Amino acid sequence: MEIAIAPEMRCYSGGLGVLAGDYLRAAADLALPMVFVTLANREGYVLQEIDAQGNQIDRPHPWEPGDHAVPLDTVVTVPVAGRDVAVRAWMHVSEGVTGARVATLLLDTDLPQNSAEDRALTGRLYGGDARYRLRQEAVLGIGAARLLSAIGLAIGHWHLNEGHAALLPLELVRAGSDIDTVRRACVFTTHTPVAAGRDRFAFGLMEAELPRDYRAAYDRVLPDAEDLDMTLLAMRLSGYANAVSKRHRDVASDLYPGEDIAYVTNGVHPGYWAAPAMQALFDAQASGWREDSDALAAIAMTDPARVAQAHEAARANLIESVRTRTGRQLDPQRPILCYARRMTGYKRPTLMFEDLDRLRTIARRHPFTLLIAGKAHPNDGGGKDAIRAIHDFARQCDDMPSVVFLPGYGLELAHLLVGGADVWLNLPVPPLEASGTSGMKAAINGGLNLSTPDGWWLEGVREGANGWTIGDGDTDPDRHGALLLDMLAKTVLPAWYEDREGWNGMMRDAIATIGPAFSAQRAMREYARDAYRFDGLRG
Repeated sequence: MEIAIAPEMRCYSGGLGVLAGDYLRAAADLALPMVFVTLANREGYVLQEIDAQGNQIDRPHPWEPGDHAVPLDTVVTVPVAGRDVAVRAWMHVSEGVTGARVATLLLDTDLPQNSAEDRALTGRLYGGDARYRLRQEAVLGIGAARLLSAIGLAIGHWHLNEGHAALLPLELVRAGSDIDTVRRACVFTTHTPVAAGRDRFAFGLMEAELPRDYRAAYDRVLPDAEDLDMTLLAMRLSGYANAVSKRHRDVASDLYPGEDIAYVTNGVHPGYWAAPAMQALFDAQASGWREDSDALAAIAMTDPARVAQAHEAARANLIESVRTRTGRQLDPQRPILCYARRMTGYKRPTLMFEDLDRLRTIARRHPFTLLIAGKAHPNDGGGKDAIRAIHDFARQCDDMPSVVFLPGYGLELAHLLVGGADVWLNLPVPPLEASGTSGMKAAINGGLNLSTPDGWWLEGVREGANGWTIGDGDTDPDRHGALLLDMLAKTVLPAWYEDREGWNGMMRDAIATIGPAFSAQRAMREYARDAYRFDGLRG
């Protein structure tokens, strides 16, 4: 549904799209014979503005695919509400580190033969109501199947990234393929246990929007279903299904009893996310890391002072960017803690502020800076309330700690934050964070994670050596706020102020332990081996 290729290509909203972009880059590095497919999303997601009261103001953020991709001549149609909607694709080509190239096709309905209503179907990412969303997912799933067939590509496997593309295998069944054949050709990845991330549509809407043979095909796959369940449909029509961390596999298996669910823990692309000074260090100390991220393990032998020096360059860049963007001059002697992710309830963006008096007391003894960034979905009132509350808390803190909210979270700002953060905060209610990846990006830049016990961190943590965990699996989430402040007061901030040599060693170890194990190249190798059954990997 989204993919983050470049900041100026605004066909993504957040973590799901950013992950897809990293996997695209890794597929090119490994010369995998793949083509990625998404929607053009010409209107983008949300251009976030913040008013004087801390309210998020949602603006359109349009972009022009023709500035970054070339149009293909092939046009197919997708049935929507009794009419045929024309779909074509723009092709963008990404090049890997060894010169291999992988294409992304951006499906577009903004064609003169379509009505104004249909031309807007590939407009706003995650916009509109359920009807608009189902139509978008028809363009994505049915459109991808028909377009790639019309182009003449022989597809060995279809990888459905979340349930948004579930109409693709249903299209294959409707067109005459038997269910077992479709299952052998399809792979499905589920990315969240949160109910809001699982698209479900009433049968009445399905029957109004799609020809009746799609409902007939669906009834063959899920004869007892109560609605059009895109996640369960994709899972049932895929011979391989996976979660995105070990913990998430356990949660997903409970959510979908009887389904065989593997796991491929998410990863990030080190060459894309490492800050320039850190890349230079890797070039000197971890030969071949761009081609094979396993080489980053060699950083364990590097002088921690060199790691600290490289991190300081990215840190200075972040401090200067904050000054340019906000007019705030950060104190470079204070550690920088970052919280940056989608603003929504289960990620708990206000957890730090549950006890303001204690927070201020801690900051007076050990001053620190807290940088916060993230967008709320336009329909997420709770997320918008959190942003407004953060601005109110920032005023009450009065620089103890220094709290700065940075609007416009996207690829460009994310690079600055993960490059310069000293501590990366990850505070979801377990077990609702399926994986998470931002902390991985901070770690390859020497940032230390401070996280609740959830998602990828359960696999990556070496407690007190590459970061810290807030509580354990048995801890009541209602205690996390107090435990977070305990960790800051007794462990994290004293380590910064009283043992910088030890801190620098943790930075080095974070890179050496997390960089190789949580790379997008590693994840794509696992997909190629286990899901695609492809043995032609480069390297």
